[in-house]
Amino acid sequence: MDVVDKELSVYESMAARFDIAVQKLNLDPGLERYLRTPNREIIVHIPVTMDNGHLEVFDGFRVQHSIARGPCKGGVRYGPHVTLDEIRGLAAEMTWKCAVVNIPFGGAKGGIACDVERLSPGELERVTRRYTAEILDYIGPERDVPAPDMNTNEQTMAWIMDTYSMHVRHTTTAVVTGKPIDLGGSAGRREATGRGCMMTCDEALKRFGRERQDTRVIVHGFGNVGSQAARLMHESGYKIIGVADISGGLYNSRGLDIPALIEHVEEDRTIEGFKGGESIGNTEILEQDCDVLLPAATESVINSRNAERIKARILVEGANSPTTPPADHILFDRGVFVIPDILANAGGVTVSYFEWVQDREGYFWSEKVVNERLHAIMVSAFDQVVGYGERYNVNNRIAAYILAIDRVAFTLKLRGIYA
Repeated sequence: MDVVDKELSVYESMAARFDIAVQKLNLDPGLERYLRTPNREIIVHIPVTMDNGHLEVFDGFRVQHSIARGPCKGGVRYGPHVTLDEIRGLAAEMTWKCAVVNIPFGGAKGGIACDVERLSPGELERVTRRYTAEILDYIGPERDVPAPDMNTNEQTMAWIMDTYSMHVRHTTTAVVTGKPIDLGGSAGRREATGRGCMMTCDEALKRFGRERQDTRVIVHGFGNVGSQAARLMHESGYKIIGVADISGGLYNSRGLDIPALIEHVEEDRTIEGFKGGESIGNTEILEQDCDVLLPAATESVINSRNAERIKARILVEGANSPTTPPADHILFDRGVFVIPDILANAGGVTVSYFEWVQDREGYFWSEKVVNERLHAIMVSAFDQVVGYGERYNVNNRIAAYILAIDRVAFTLKLRGIYA
């Protein structure tokens, strides 16, 4: 693996930040190794009969990084380039994310190497159900609770929940989160990640004495997280001047009509063709002048090649690992206030926790209650991360890692080592 590959590797990025944080904490070397090492890595091979009658075999993964603070928690993603290395890094980041917002979960991540654009709904269902059957012994409400991620959604979670329930012979809604409301999902879950991004951005604005209506935002990525963040921020008074998806970008210095853009995307499944802004490249848009940049697409879009050209004052990471470690140093030196992914996008796992709690209680909360409780957790976590940054004289990302690792290490010390 060359230098560039290491910079763009999710696992290498996580490990680099972990190393800095544990040095600051001065942890015992044995405990450090324990924290670094996943609890379990599962590789499965999924045979599926395709619509044309041919048999295909897909590779699937589930990495359970930590069970120290509770059941594992983490999404399942589908994509042609999903790898064990990527899933391993994301599983560890889920451990730190859950610890940052102080919810009683450890981290996990899952994925299947497949191109969803080439699969029919029936093929997707068969892939999902067989994957679930292959990892059935390792998931459950008290073991590991999957959720949606890249290219998966409420329907995917419904298939996983049903497959699990058929095997255990009773309906078990708490085995996954991010489900449809009618199957035990939580009010506010679909918007939770984007809402959490806005809540942390609001706290950053307070630190700089800025108002929403004077704040220009560019959102890179227009899937669930990006579109919901853009909608909520637009409704709250922010000026969304740029958006991008895989097809390209749109820019309008006067502000985009976000409700009309969302309607366009729902019809055409792309921002391409929307008339409310000028076309711009989906990487070029990252470098446009704005106050807030919200990357919500994929990993490593901000790296050593373009970090010097980022003009935003505040970076709110809606995606997982959108910024590489070398870019972190560049942004910090340039005074960019970064709200790291394990804080900024933790609204999703927080409301997933609420959903898990509600499923286990059999009693569901109103969206108002969900959002109030989410706000309390996100603001508290933001304040604690910034406080750790000031205490250890580090950037916000390393501060979030220090806070998270400190919490998990403390739990491990209390539990001791079973032998």
